Amino acid sequence: MQGVGRLLIEWVCAIVLEEIETSLYRNKSPEELKIALATLLKKYLHLDSNSSNSAHLHEQRQKDHYSHFILRLAFARTEDLRRRFSKAEAILFKHRFESDDGSERSKFIDSLEFDWKPVSSEEKAALSQQLIATSGGKKLDDGGYFKVDWERVPDLVEQRRVYVRAGKVYVPLSLQVSLVVAEFTKKLEDALDLTARALPRLDEDDRLIPILNHLSLGFTAPEYNASSELSLLSGAPITAADVEGLSQHFPACMTHLHRTLRKAKHLKHFGRLQYGLFLKGLGLSVEEALTFWRTAFSATPSDKFDKEYRYNIRHSYGLEGQRKNYRAKSCQQILTEAPPGSGEAHGCPYRHFSPENLNAFLTQQMGVKDPPVLRGVTQDVAATKYHMACNRVFEHIHREELRKAKELSSSGGGGPPAVFETIIHPNEYFVRSWELKHPEAVGKTDVGGGAGTRRAGDRIEVDTMGGGSGGDVEMM
Repeated sequence: MQGVGRLLIEWVCAIVLEEIETSLYRNKSPEELKIALATLLKKYLHLDSNSSNSAHLHEQRQKDHYSHFILRLAFARTEDLRRRFSKAEAILFKHRFESDDGSERSKFIDSLEFDWKPVSSEEKAALSQQLIATSGGKKLDDGGYFKVDWERVPDLVEQRRVYVRAGKVYVPLSLQVSLVVAEFTKKLEDALDLTARALPRLDEDDRLIPILNHLSLGFTAPEYNASSELSLLSGAPITAADVEGLSQHFPACMTHLHRTLRKAKHLKHFGRLQYGLFLKGLGLSVEEALTFWRTAFSATPSDKFDKEYRYNIRHSYGLEGQRKNYRAKSCQQILTEAPPGSGEAHGCPYRHFSPENLNAFLTQQMGVKDPPVLRGVTQDVAATKYHMACNRVFEHIHREELRKAKELSSSGGGGPPAVFETIIHPNEYFVRSWELKHPEAVGKTDVGGGAGTRRAGDRIEVDTMGGGSGGDVEMM
């Protein structure tokens, strides 16, 4: 099952769709979305043109086709998931269509044999005044017009960019993309409905259903692979003594765990598990982890610590028991696992805190005092967009650094593309924060080895069976 899961997820590029949905929710401009998509597609789902004679054409298209149809299975399960998937896929299709080679775009349109009715020269001349009026007072489109039912292009009708007469819409060639996208969306929605009706036949397939369930929890979140060697920040190994200073770069979930540990000198099981694996993902070696936890548990006698906790710390590093090398928990795992009970500090503050407690925590512990930001977080949480709330706080805390990075990027000076991607892992939050505060360290930072993180631009792995969950680890 693990092998099948990795093989499937290797092809599933849902990060691109997740970024589209996130950009829409954050009201990014079309140009900002275009830039973000171009970066992500180049990294994860690059497609050379057919005329490029690239040796990777077949491999690229195979990956693209497999990822689409796997995601179609995953997101056909409910009406809401189908709607989200269709909307994101349509935007992705439009981006690709507009950025495609002109000749290949024409060949693509010709191959589809759409039932668009060309407007004759006589009819175009008779309606010239109306057609010019809908184009904003410009001249008639030299490329000609197509006549279709108005339901085919509701976006153009809504924006009053086309002339409507007797239930028909006159679409100029310059707005052809809207027709193509509308056709794509309709065909995709019909296909999703067929897929949804076929899904019950898969109910007895216990190999495929867990993967689909995992994917449909949200657009995929990559795991964070810890390095087999010491991790470095500007060339220096991370030690137990460094954790306090590094905590200024922690996301809310880990900040809460860190402050609770410092105050109570203890954390309950799931809190120790979540925080311990996060620190491991930062690159804290097992020796330094033992030092950190022994110091943090200062109210616990040494013999009790060695008897009750030492083994489990080593176990999480794969040095005891089954010797499984557990990875830091992703946001998706933290959000979907057991919520904190009385006296527990694990979980996600954006999901598990009350609105009042969350505002107080952000103000007092994260330094977020801007009323519009706090209101935005409240709105994100109400819409169950917990990762968006976290990103909103990150962007506020690092607003000056992000502004400089954006200016550098727009001026052609580069700047790390990952800075502008949505954060979906606590360790990714840390790396992004560290590099923004230490721009001289960009390219020199090796946290968690980089493998498996989006920042590294390498392969994405998702533990489809929820490996590394609290029930599997005998930590502390």
